[in-house]
Amino acid sequence: MRYLVIIIVAVFVFSCKKYDIHGNEIKTYEELEKSKWLLGEWQKSDSLGILTEKWELLDDSTFVGHSYFIINEKDTVHNETMQLMQVDKHLIYSTTTKGENNDNEVQYQLTEEQDSLLNFENPKKDFPKTIAYFKKKNNILVIQQLGSASSKKVQKNYYLNKVK
Repeated sequence: MRYLVIIIVAVFVFSCKKYDIHGNEIKTYEELEKSKWLLGEWQKSDSLGILTEKWELLDDSTFVGHSYFIINEKDTVHNETMQLMQVDKHLIYSTTTKGENNDNEVQYQLTEEQDSLLNFENPKKDFPKTIAYFKKKNNILVIQQLGSASSKKVQKNYYLNKVK
């Protein structure tokens, strides 16, 4: 009877995890997997210029992004690199904007996730304190930044279309 219990427990434990052919555990990144809708190129073009944001899969636990705004078809006035990575069970959004924060990285943690919503917060920042990504119908991405500047609440919304 004792051996039967040990076998049942062993089968249960090993059936919950996935292993490769060498016996190494294959990790799953469920939080990052839920964010795959963000991958691809998004863009907004108007009389001021072209805002582009691209997200690609770096590895099984990380997406990398690049956001830039070009005016006059040649001058880059905004240049930002981002990472979306799963660390343990937490989804972390990391951003570095050229010319801001001494070009140092700023991290935000996922606080809310739904089918087409990712909401990240960093309570230590004034602006943006919150960065949210919403995917709307017709492949429209809304990037919302919330926070405060000069003791006033500030909200910026960017509407981008998926590039085919």
